[in-house]
Amino acid sequence: MSYARIRISWPKGAVEATLEDTPTARALVAALPMNAKAQTWGEEVYFEIPVKAVLEDSAKQVVPPGTVCFWTEGSSLALPWGRTPASEGDESRLVTRCNVLGMIDGDPRHLASIRSGEGISVALE
Repeated sequence: MSYARIRISWPKGAVEATLEDTPTARALVAALPMNAKAQTWGEEVYFEIPVKAVLEDSAKQVVPPGTVCFWTEGSSLALPWGRTPASEGDESRLVTRCNVLGMIDGDPRHLASIRSGEGISVALE
């Protein structure tokens, strides 16, 4: 069930995402708006956010490209759009199991224009 829509922006672009109603998604929305510094790991961008959460039962390590994930161990949003150094084949494999919050609307490959160290912001749509 759709819970909220967020906008993720950086110097060269932006994407919108639809979040499901999960405990971690509710914690994320409660902390918005926020700014962070992007890091990249293969074809994934991640950034630390001021949210703490426990690993949910539905957590996954392999997700479809464009999945909005929360890495509990690093208190970070993780946004894969393709292969990571942990991937086998063409899958999007996260570093560990992560909470699944929702999906990016449209083509997640827009995230490829994000560079490590760039500012990134997240706000309600």
